[in-house]
Amino acid sequence: MNQRQSELLKAIVETYIKTAVPIGSKSLCKKFKCSSATIRNDMAKLESLGYIEKNHISSGRIPSEEGYKYYVENLMEVKELTGEDVLQLQTVFSNSKLEVSDAIEKCVDIISDITNYTSIILGSTSKDNTLQQVSIIPLSDNKIVALVCTDKGIVENKQYTLPDDTMVSEVVKTSEIINKMLIGIPINEVSKRLEFDIKPIIAKKVKQYEQIYSIFYDAFNDFAKNTSNVHMSGQVKLLHQSEFQNSEDIKRILSKFDDEDIVKRIESKDNGINVYIGDDSEFDKDVTVIKTKYHKNGEEGTIAVIGPKRMEYDRVIGLLKYISDNLNDEEDN
Repeated sequence: MNQRQSELLKAIVETYIKTAVPIGSKSLCKKFKCSSATIRNDMAKLESLGYIEKNHISSGRIPSEEGYKYYVENLMEVKELTGEDVLQLQTVFSNSKLEVSDAIEKCVDIISDITNYTSIILGSTSKDNTLQQVSIIPLSDNKIVALVCTDKGIVENKQYTLPDDTMVSEVVKTSEIINKMLIGIPINEVSKRLEFDIKPIIAKKVKQYEQIYSIFYDAFNDFAKNTSNVHMSGQVKLLHQSEFQNSEDIKRILSKFDDEDIVKRIESKDNGINVYIGDDSEFDKDVTVIKTKYHKNGEEGTIAVIGPKRMEYDRVIGLLKYISDNLNDEEDN
């Protein structure tokens, strides 16, 4: 493929992304200052290479999946954020009162608003966090705070009011037994180990062990739910794209958003910003998924944008790069 053909492919991809209208040779003649015959020959070459394909409705050509991949890898120039985009995101980054998870959710909502695509956060799952320590903080004779800490630095706390016949010292004693026996166990396995390993021991050593067992069981269950974080923004926005006007397509996409196992396949295992088009997305043959990992103050996960294959790649990648540069811990950048 020569230089003009590369530039022609870039123009076809970027024009189709903006207009969703198949591209004919006449519309490209003026831009490239070539005859219609020359453009047609070059388009025939691009079609033979598998980078563009015929559209069923018109005589024009549209980018193929391979054409989009070639464009992203070789021709695309990442777009700088507008001043307005930067201002919206910096408002989030500069708000020191926001928890990391809340800041990431706000960023994802902003991405969806800016792009009109669907944005997803897949936070750390409980199996990725192991128990580091359980602490009991007495607030009064019958009130405590249970703190659960993981090896990733995530801390969850919950306040409990103890029954009148349950002593704070007995709860503390139970926490010490848990710390001796369950440190290093994945959070999603702790509840099971509580029942089979800890409960028989505290039954012999702790008064009112059933109530105390329930306190810790609830605390670990809540933690496991909270650390399996999926947040979606703008699911319906994807369906506003011209590619998804067929009722069957709409049903298919919506059912996938509702399927937790399919959504969790989006989780990123690779560093950097990665683009998965069509079947490579592992979500749907008609979409592109662009995703990146984040790591901040012990919290980690994936931020992903789902759009049509006719996605504004340069803009989405620019947004994710800006968020990654400003959000992640310094050693990760």
